[in-house]
Amino acid sequence: MDQRLEQLVTEVQQHAPQTEGRQLALTQLVDEILRSRKICRQLGNQPLFGVYQKIYEQVRQQLLYDIDEQIDKYNPKQTNARVWTNDLRNQALKKILDDAQLKNLALEAQHHPPHTELRQYALGELVEAIRLSGRLCHPHRESFSPQFYELLYDEAVNKTLTYVCQKIDNYDPERGEKKFMNWVNFRLDRVLLQSYHEFQQHNNIMSLSSLPDLEAFAQPEETTHFLYENLREYLEKDYENLFKKTYIRNKPEANFSAIALARLSGESWQDISRDLGIPLPSLSCFFQRCCKDFRQHFRQYI
Repeated sequence: MDQRLEQLVTEVQQHAPQTEGRQLALTQLVDEILRSRKICRQLGNQPLFGVYQKIYEQVRQQLLYDIDEQIDKYNPKQTNARVWTNDLRNQALKKILDDAQLKNLALEAQHHPPHTELRQYALGELVEAIRLSGRLCHPHRESFSPQFYELLYDEAVNKTLTYVCQKIDNYDPERGEKKFMNWVNFRLDRVLLQSYHEFQQHNNIMSLSSLPDLEAFAQPEETTHFLYENLREYLEKDYENLFKKTYIRNKPEANFSAIALARLSGESWQDISRDLGIPLPSLSCFFQRCCKDFRQHFRQYI
């Protein structure tokens, strides 16, 4: 797949600007890039229709323009073709997916009866478009440490998008200054604060302004390589079998060692939560409690 992409990029670069050959090569490249798109996907064998066809064509035209403008400056030795084209595709999506387009997707979802295939398809397209649009706000970011905010925010976004799917018929296009994302972001603000209170209740935490010591260790760029490797080795060997036998109830695979090593490997909290099937609040509370319990072990042996 990447080899095909690289060939198409090279082919475009070989043609002079504003020539028929350049335009044909550009079209082939853009169509290849859009094959891996996350929205405006076909429903079964049906061709794209309505708002999905319109958005697809607009993104396609935006990509044709953007790539034509930038491709002669592209150096494959500096940036992988897949990374470069994915970045351009995401930028094009952000340009096209304005509030008006998102509102159209929401109204399309409302148009179909609940629990039908078309309603589910429309909601899936809407949720993915919201994520790709870059229009989700980041409320109360300054109130928490970056690591803890990431945890809270991922949980709040997931809950908010679930709410959008469940309550899409409650959306009134005439309210909130007639902007769809005002409705979504208002909910996100509330849900983030609710998620914070849930963390407090689950873990009885008086102050959550920062995560425990191990969370700092989980950022290799902020520690020495030596310290980072020592921590990883200590967790992997687990001489007393202390970390592996400490796990979330009825989930031995969700043990402290596995979670900590996943974080050290750069996995996000959202990915770990999904892989282990553990809700983010429960995962975070367990991790923080273990960090507190094992703090003396780390200080003694690391």
